[in-house]
Amino acid sequence: MSKTYLPSVQEAEADRKWHHVDAAGKTLGRLSTQLAVWLMGKHKRTYTPNMDLGDFVVVTNAGKIKVTGNKAEDKVYFSHSGYAKGAKETPFKRQMEKDASKVIETAVYRMLDNNKLRAKRMKRLRIFNGEEHAFADRFKK
Repeated sequence: MSKTYLPSVQEAEADRKWHHVDAAGKTLGRLSTQLAVWLMGKHKRTYTPNMDLGDFVVVTNAGKIKVTGNKAEDKVYFSHSGYAKGAKETPFKRQMEKDASKVIETAVYRMLDNNKLRAKRMKRLRIFNGEEHAFADRFKK
C-alpha cells in the first residue's frame, strides 16, 4: 500500500525555481495561464492544492504583449472606490500606455484561486515593462 507524500514547508522553499519569460509578441491569456500554473506549482509532481509549492516568475517586455480579436478596443478594466459615483472604467489601450505590467498582473491575479495563498503567490511574480530587470543574476549560466 502506497502512502501519500506531502512535502514539508522547508522542502517547498528549497525546491522553488526561477522562470524568466519574455512577453514580447505573446498573447495575454495564454501567457497569464502559464504564469498562474508556475505560481501555483501545478507543473510539479508534488502539487498539493492547500500548500504553496509554486516557483518565482520574472516577466520582461510587458508593454509588447498582444491580444486577439477586438479586445484592444473593447476590453475595459473596472474599478470602484467604494464611494457614490466612484466607478472608473479604463480601456485596455489606455492601461497599456499607463502601466502595461498592471494588465498582466490583473490577468494572473484573476486566474489564481481566491484563497489565502493568492497574495503569497502574487509576491513571487515580478513584471517589468522593459528588457532590463533586477533579477538577471538568477538566470546567468
